[in-house]
Amino acid sequence: MEKQNSKDPLHGITLKSILEKLVDHYGFDTLGELVKIKCFNDNPSVKSSLTFLRKTDWARKQVEELYIQSLSKLDK
Repeated sequence: MEKQNSKDPLHGITLKSILEKLVDHYGFDTLGELVKIKCFNDNPSVKSSLTFLRKTDWARKQVEELYIQSLSKLDK
């Protein structure tokens, strides 16, 4: 059987990986400005942010959209 490649840029990427790449690139300060959620602005950590994002669909969607928009910057 042939392996089909997904055209979904999020396919096979964990939320933790997405968040870590965004934090490495932008830092929590800038990330908090780009995505207005408290877990990025008030005592931020990857662990607390993951907990919030896993429970809150609208916030996760915003983070995923930012990741997709930033893919070309993150690859450099």
